[in-house]
Amino acid sequence: MSERMLLVDDDETFAERLGQAMTARGYDVHLAHDFDQAVAVAREVSPTMAVVDLRMPGRSGLEVLERLRADHAEIRVVMLTGYGSIATAVDAMRLGAVGFVQKPADADGVLAAFERNAAPPLEPPDAAYRPPSLARVEYDHIQRVLSDCGGNVSKAARLLGMHRRTLQRKLQTYPPKE
Repeated sequence: MSERMLLVDDDETFAERLGQAMTARGYDVHLAHDFDQAVAVAREVSPTMAVVDLRMPGRSGLEVLERLRADHAEIRVVMLTGYGSIATAVDAMRLGAVGFVQKPADADGVLAAFERNAAPPLEPPDAAYRPPSLARVEYDHIQRVLSDCGGNVSKAARLLGMHRRTLQRKLQTYPPKE
């Protein structure tokens, strides 16, 4: 049985072409062009995956994503946009998207976004884990560069991009505590 894919994009020509390409790859594709259609089609076909355009007239793709994830907890969603930003990508991932693809996108690029994120999410770090302080990381880096330079302070200072005296002062301090 092929996977059911919901494709939501207000650009009907783009949606038709991408839908045809996905159908040719064995997916059962259902199209929608706005928030209301997306919700109605999703209710009817219970898609296992969705491709959602970020910018649409009316309610945004982020709202579509949020609603799809609320109604279908197992759905995997890739966001499409021609106007991507890091903040938008972070918002989409926070709402449950598994990928973010820039337009113009092709079927292979969209499927690659789904595959890149097919692995289960990483477990959160143990609550007892504490990353090293910035001072400790800096100290360790300086020691590594100095060691690579055979103890030559002037050469290490040049590689680190700092004055030799500044490096000497840093070397005179005790290692910071974790």
